[in-house]
Amino acid sequence: MLKCLMFRTVLVLAGLLAADAAAAADVCPLVRNRQSAPDVATRIAAVACSEHMLWYRPFIDAQGRLASVSVAEAENTGLDDGGTPAWLRVASYWRDSGVLPRMSSFDGANDCTYAGANRYSTVQCRSFVIDQPWSAAFISYVLRRAGVPGFNVSPSHVDYVRDALTTPGESAYEFRDPATTPPATGDMLCYVRSPNRVYGVEGLRQVLSAGSDGLPMHCEVVVAANPGGDGMAYLIGGNVQHSVTMRLLPMNRSGLLWTLPRRGQVDPECAPDTASACNFNRQDWAALLKLKPQTVLAALPPPPPFQPATMAPPAQACCVNCVVGAVPKVPRCPNPNAPAVTPAQGSPAGGS
Repeated sequence: MLKCLMFRTVLVLAGLLAADAAAAADVCPLVRNRQSAPDVATRIAAVACSEHMLWYRPFIDAQGRLASVSVAEAENTGLDDGGTPAWLRVASYWRDSGVLPRMSSFDGANDCTYAGANRYSTVQCRSFVIDQPWSAAFISYVLRRAGVPGFNVSPSHVDYVRDALTTPGESAYEFRDPATTPPATGDMLCYVRSPNRVYGVEGLRQVLSAGSDGLPMHCEVVVAANPGGDGMAYLIGGNVQHSVTMRLLPMNRSGLLWTLPRRGQVDPECAPDTASACNFNRQDWAALLKLKPQTVLAALPPPPPFQPATMAPPAQACCVNCVVGAVPKVPRCPNPNAPAVTPAQGSPAGGS
C-alpha cells in the first residue's frame, strides 16, 4: 500500500514538473522587459513578446490548431495595457513603424495619423485597419522599436526578404533555406501567400532575383528556439488570425525545424469531413532570414531613433463626409465646385 502511494506521489510530482516545464517554455513573460538589452536579437524578441502578451497571448500549437484567441484587430475591446482598443493598437503599428505615409493612397490611411483624436478619423482609420493587411507593418514596428541596424521598414514583407537575398551586405539579414538552417532568436521565417502557385525556396529565389516586387508574403520573428530543451521554436507575427499570435513549430535534435508542414501544388480542402487537412502551420515556407551576428550588425548603418508618432489632428483639419456630433467638431471643407457668392448675394454680416 505504501509503495502504491509513493508511486502515485511520484507520478503526480512528475506531472506537475512536466506542466511547469511546458509553461516555462514560453520565454515571453521573462524576456518582454528586456527591450534595452545590449544585443539586437534579445531586443527583437522582447518587443515582439511584449506585443503578444498585450493581445492576451493567442497561439497556434505544434499541430497547427488555433489554440486560443481573445480579441481581433477590428474590435474596440481593450488590450492588456489598461484598455487600448485593439484596432487603435494596429494603427500605432502603421504610424510608429514609419510605413504609414506609403499607404496614403488607400482610404483611411491618412486618418490613422491622428486616429482616436476625433470620431471622424476613428471611423475612417478603423476601416483602413480592417481592409489592409498589417503583418509587415507589425514586423517593421518590432524591428524599428528594437533598433535593428540595416533594416528597411516596409508595408510589404517581400521588400526586406529581397534585401536579404539581393543586397546581403547592406541588410541585417541573410536569405537562407528553412529546411537546412537552424532558427535562432531574432531570425524571421517567411512564406509566400499565393493561392495559385507553390514557390518554395528556389522559386522564391528566382522571382526575387528577377526583380519582382509585388509578391504577397508573410513573415514572423523567432523569439525563442528550443528554450529549456523543449524542442520547439516560438514565433510571433501580426495579423495572424486577426491578432498578434504566437506559432509553435517542432525542432529536431540538430536544431532544425522538424517536418515543417509545407503546402503542395494540390492539397486536400480543409473541411469538417477532412479535418486532417486542416493545419494553420502548413504554408509555402520559402525563406528563413538569418539575423547577422552582433559584431556584423554594429558595422551597418544605425536605424533612426524610435519615436512614437503623436495623434494630434492638423490645426486646419476639415471633413467631406462629416460625422454629425463629432467631438471635437471638425469644420466642413469648402466645396471647390460651388458658384462664387458676391457680397450682394450673400447673407448679411453675422448671418447664419
